[in-house]
Amino acid sequence: MEGGMAKRNLTDRTLKALKPAPAGKLYDVWDTGFPGFGVRVSDTGRKTFVLAARFNGSSHPTRRALGSYPAISLADAHEKARAWLKLIAAGRDPAVIAEQARQAELRKQSNTFTAAAEAFIRHIHRQKLRSAGEMEHQLRQEFVARWPKRPVTEITSNDIKKVIREAVERDAKYAAFKHFALIRRFFNWAIGTDDYGIEVNPCSRLKPADLIGERNSRTRTLSDDELRAFWRVTGRWDYPYGPLYRLLVLTGVRLNEIAGASWSEIDLAARTLKVPLGRVKKVKGQEPHPRLVPLSDAAVEVLESLPRFKSGDHLFSFSAGRRPLKPNQFSDPKAKLDKKMLHTMQAMARKRGDDHRRVTLPHWINHDVRRTMRTHLSALKVAEEVRETLLEHVRPGIKGVYDLYEYADEKREALILWSARLRSIVDPPPANVVEMKARA
Repeated sequence: MEGGMAKRNLTDRTLKALKPAPAGKLYDVWDTGFPGFGVRVSDTGRKTFVLAARFNGSSHPTRRALGSYPAISLADAHEKARAWLKLIAAGRDPAVIAEQARQAELRKQSNTFTAAAEAFIRHIHRQKLRSAGEMEHQLRQEFVARWPKRPVTEITSNDIKKVIREAVERDAKYAAFKHFALIRRFFNWAIGTDDYGIEVNPCSRLKPADLIGERNSRTRTLSDDELRAFWRVTGRWDYPYGPLYRLLVLTGVRLNEIAGASWSEIDLAARTLKVPLGRVKKVKGQEPHPRLVPLSDAAVEVLESLPRFKSGDHLFSFSAGRRPLKPNQFSDPKAKLDKKMLHTMQAMARKRGDDHRRVTLPHWINHDVRRTMRTHLSALKVAEEVRETLLEHVRPGIKGVYDLYEYADEKREALILWSARLRSIVDPPPANVVEMKARA
C-alpha cells in the first residue's frame, strides 16, 4: 500500500534527509523543478528515482524506475529522465530501446575475438588436424592475448599488421609467416560460418611479401659452440625437456614425432622408433606412411634413462604417462633453453679468454636441429637419398610410395655416424692428446 506524496526541490541534501516510509508503506517526493520526476522511498529507506509519463502511447501516466540513489546520482537520473522524455515524444518506448541495447551488448560480447577464437579452436580439433595443438597455442598467445574483449568485427588490417611486424622486428620471420597464415585462415573460417557478421577478411589486402619480405628457405644451423652449449644444458635439465631435446638432436625427428611418442612405439631390442601415421607430416603428392626411425646407442641410452609410468604409456608427460606433452608446452621451455645456452656459451668464452660480452645466440627454432644434422651428414659423405629419406623429405623425381624399411641399414649407419660426430663436438678429446703415427 502506498503512502502519501509531496513536492520538493530535490537536491542531494534533500535526498539524504528523507526518512524511511512506515512499515509496509511507500511514499513519493516529486521534484518541483522537473515535472514528472521524483523519488520513491520504501520502508527500508531505499530511494528509487522514478519518471511518471505516458509510456508507449498510454492515455494514463505510469511510473517507471530510473535507478536507485546513490548508485545513480541525481544529475545522472535527471539526464536519463530527459532522454526518456525525448524518446516518448518521438513515439518510442525507453524499455524497448533499453532491451535492444542489452541484446546488442550480449551479441557484442558473444562476438568477441575470444569467443570466435574458441569456436575456431573447437573446429580444428574436431577436424583432427595434426597441427591443431600448435595452431591453438599460436592463436591464444599471439592474438587472443591481445584482443580478448575486442569484437571480432572490429579487428582491422592495421591490428594484424602490428602483430606481424612485431614478429619481424624480433627476428622471428618464420613465425611471422605462420602468424599471418593462421589469422587469415581464422577469418576465412569466420566468414564461412556466417555467425559473426564479418563480410571481408581483414587480411585480404595484405601481402606477406610486403609485410615480412620474401619467404626464403631457412638456412640456420647450430654451430659447434652452440651444439656444445645445447648438450651441456640439456644434460643438466630435468625430465621431460632435457632428455626430449637430446633425442631431438640424436634422431633428427620432428618435435611432435618424439614429444608424442609412446613406449609401445619403441623397440629397444631392435633399436627402432615407429612413428604412426597420426604424427607423421602429411606431404602433398606423397602417400602417408608410418615412419621407422633407427636408434643409435646414444639415443637408446637417453630412452633407458626415462621414467616408466604404470598409469600411462607416453614417454614425455606431466600426467604420469596418461597424456603426452602438447605443442603449447614448448614455448617457455624453448626460451629457457635459449637463455641457458647463451649463458653457457658466455662461460665457455670466458674460459677461452675471449670477451664473453660479444657472444650472441642468433634466433633458432627447433626445426633447425634437423638442418644441423643434415649438414653434418653431408660432411660425413652420407648419400643424399639416405639423408633425405632419414629426414622424411620428398625427393624430386622419386615416387611418393615408400617401403617402411627403405634404406633401414643405411639410415642406421648414418645416425651412428652422426652420434659419433656429435660426441666429438660436445666432448672433444683434450688438446694435449696427440695421435702418434706408427714408426716404420
